Amino acid sequence: MTSYAPDPLRWWALALLCAAQFIVILDTSIIGIALPAIQQQLGFSAEGLSWIFNAYVIAFGGLLLLGGKLGDIFGSRRMFMLGFAILTVASLVAGLAGSQAQLLAGRALQGVGAALIAPSALTILMTLFGGNGRELGKAFGFWGAAAAAGGTAGVFLGGVITEWMSWPWTFLINVPLGILVLLVSPLVLRYRAPLVGRVDWLGALLVTGALVLAVYAIVTTEPGQWTSLRAWGLLAAALGLLVAFFISQALQREPLLPLRILGAPNLAAGNLLMGLLGAAWIPLWFYLNLYLQQVLHLSALFSGLALLPMTVTIMVLMVAVSGRLVARFGIKANVIVGLLLMGGALLLFARLPSEGSFVVDVLPASLLAALGMSLAYIPTTMAGMSGARPEEMGLASGLINTSYQVGSAIGLAVMVALASGRAADMLAGFQAAFLGAAIVAVAAAILAVIALRGARSSGAVPAG
Repeated sequence: MTSYAPDPLRWWALALLCAAQFIVILDTSIIGIALPAIQQQLGFSAEGLSWIFNAYVIAFGGLLLLGGKLGDIFGSRRMFMLGFAILTVASLVAGLAGSQAQLLAGRALQGVGAALIAPSALTILMTLFGGNGRELGKAFGFWGAAAAAGGTAGVFLGGVITEWMSWPWTFLINVPLGILVLLVSPLVLRYRAPLVGRVDWLGALLVTGALVLAVYAIVTTEPGQWTSLRAWGLLAAALGLLVAFFISQALQREPLLPLRILGAPNLAAGNLLMGLLGAAWIPLWFYLNLYLQQVLHLSALFSGLALLPMTVTIMVLMVAVSGRLVARFGIKANVIVGLLLMGGALLLFARLPSEGSFVVDVLPASLLAALGMSLAYIPTTMAGMSGARPEEMGLASGLINTSYQVGSAIGLAVMVALASGRAADMLAGFQAAFLGAAIVAVAAAILAVIALRGARSSGAVPAG
């Protein structure tokens, strides 16, 4: 970004981009409250229920690198709009599902659309605000807050819809939202000439296959069966595909992931930390939803209301506080403190009682988790985007989103396996999952101490 000419429509464009982020996160969180109703009507097993989440996340995470690359080659606005067209159709498919297979197919197709939307939106944001550090800090604050708002709306709307309407509307709500975004996009997002290049379809196939096999192996392996030939065979196949992916990237003239990008300061560490952040946060959200409904016996509506303080706190802190703290204390300090706070909250959740109280047992820990997420998410994103060339911004945004989604899918799969090992005692299973997620958060904090460089945020990303 050698020169910066402010786009007069940039704040309107940011509003649209935040709406896109809101919808993508909404699709992840809105199903949480509806899971018991979906399980009852379509007959999902307890382990199979996680695939309603994983079908979306695997397609999303597996294709994000490709989505970012397609944005660099064909133009971010074009891929952004194509992604929303796919997401809208997929939401209709999932909302009309009468079988497990159709629902999972719709969820996977939603993930395909989101894989085009997320990196394109983040690339457009960087293009619009990257030349003004103060504005970029504010833009990142709103971007992060939009994710929290999507989580807030997801748990609340999921409760309202499940309680007063029916679970299919948790998907059908995307249809009018998607149409509105498609109508507004050409008005506020400027066309920018795409780059010339080719698509590495082989690399996309290899990395997606590796993710699918790894998560499938973890989710479907029964407790006590980890020494079986089936489990080791699937994991070995996933590792082989991942190795083949990196070999192909080293040999390709125009790879999906140029390996040199991993040498940018903090980029590799930021992506690894983002994966661990997702691996800790998504199980927290998933099992807290189940605890509220299946242990405390709250209705879908009141479960959604119970999670509002946590997500509203994240939204407020990301807009008003996170940027200022990054500017004052730097990326590294915020990431470490945020991860430690999240780990502490998860340890509190690991002690949730069977006769618990929302005010005493759930609310304080959820607010502590919100503070941790608010401190960690934005600086980790900044670290994961650092050092990327302007022509690789879509790839870098795809990579950081991939790290979060892959970490989320594998983290949830591992915690489901831990919880399933205590199948005779549902609460003990939930506690085991929370404890496992706490270990992930603390391990991530230790990694941040070791791997992140201690420099403050770059001049391009100061406080909001």
